[in-house]
Amino acid sequence: MSFTHQKKLKRKLKKFLLVLLGLYVMIGSALYFFQEKILFLPTTLEQDYQYNFKHNFKELYLDTEKDATINALHFKSQNSKGVILYFHGNAGDLSRWGIIAEYFVEKNYDVLIMDYRTYGKSTGKLSEDALYKDAQYCYDYLLKHYSEDQITLYGRSLGTGIASYLASKNQAKQLILETPYYSILDVAEHRFPMFPVKRLLKYHFPTFKYLTKTQCPITIIHGTDDGIVPYTSGEKLSKLDINNLSFITVNGGDHNNLIEFQDYHKTINSKLP
Repeated sequence: MSFTHQKKLKRKLKKFLLVLLGLYVMIGSALYFFQEKILFLPTTLEQDYQYNFKHNFKELYLDTEKDATINALHFKSQNSKGVILYFHGNAGDLSRWGIIAEYFVEKNYDVLIMDYRTYGKSTGKLSEDALYKDAQYCYDYLLKHYSEDQITLYGRSLGTGIASYLASKNQAKQLILETPYYSILDVAEHRFPMFPVKRLLKYHFPTFKYLTKTQCPITIIHGTDDGIVPYTSGEKLSKLDINNLSFITVNGGDHNNLIEFQDYHKTINSKLP
C-alpha cells in the first residue's frame, strides 16, 4: 500500500470518527436537554372539559403552590372499604386514567387520582420535587376525610416512584406498585448504555431508597415481557433487605396489559379484599 493511499485512508477514518463523535455528542445533548419530553408524555385538556365516568366522582382543583393548580378526581364508592391514592403513568390524562381507576371503585374503594403538572387541566412547572410536593398535598387532603390506616398508595409505571416517596414519608395502610423501576437511572442505563446518563439525568426517582424507608406492606407486580420498564429493574427491588415486600411475577405480561392476567386480579383481590 502506497504512502498516499495510507494517508487517504487515515483521512477517511478520521472523518468517520469525527462524524461518530458528532452524533454521540448530539444524541447525548438531546438526552440532557429534551429528557422531560422523553420521560413525560402529557396530553392536555381544555379547562371546560367535562369528564364522564360510570361511577360518582368529584372534580377537584388543588392549589398546591402559588403558580400550580392540580386537577384531580375523587371517586366515591357506595360502600367504601377505604381509599386508594393512585399515581398514574407518564402518558395521557385523567380522561383516560379515570376509567382505569374505576376498576378499584367497582371493588368498593374510593379513589383519588391526580394529573401531574402540564397533564390534562393541571398547571405549573414540572420538577421531581414539585411532583413529590403535589403528591403530599393530595395525601394531606385525604387525611381530612380518612384515617391513615384506610389509605392505600398505588403507583403505576412513572407513578411508582412518587407513590414510593409518599410511603417513605407517611404511615399509609399499604403500598402497591405496578411495573415499577429500581430508579429512573437504572432504566436509562439499560436503554442508553453508551452514554453517561448518571451525569445527564435531572430526574432520578430512586424508588429503591424510598422502599428501604417504608414501614407499611409493599406489593410489587411486574410482567416478564415489559418493554418499557425492564422486568429486571423491578426484580432488583425484590432483592432489597425489606421484610414486608411481596414480589409478584406475571409471566408473559408486558407494561400495559397486566390487567388481562389472572395473577394480577388474584393479587389485587388479596390486597384489596
